Amino acid sequence: MSREPVKPFLINKDEEGHYRLTVRHTRFNSQGYPIVTATLQDEQFKTANAARAHAREHFRAEPGQYSTK
Repeated sequence: MSREPVKPFLINKDEEGHYRLTVRHTRFNSQGYPIVTATLQDEQFKTANAARAHAREHFRAEPGQYSTK
């Protein structure tokens, strides 16, 4: 597993064509390895920009904290 920090907000397109936001929290175990917990949000968005706006409003997301992979 990579020791690179994971971007906390993942935006993916689902099978139905909606964009979904996943919030990821990273913590490190006693040996320094990252443990990532991902929580898929219930909301569905028509565009990736709408998902980013939701993350900014509800989770105080900042530019550069988004990932699509």
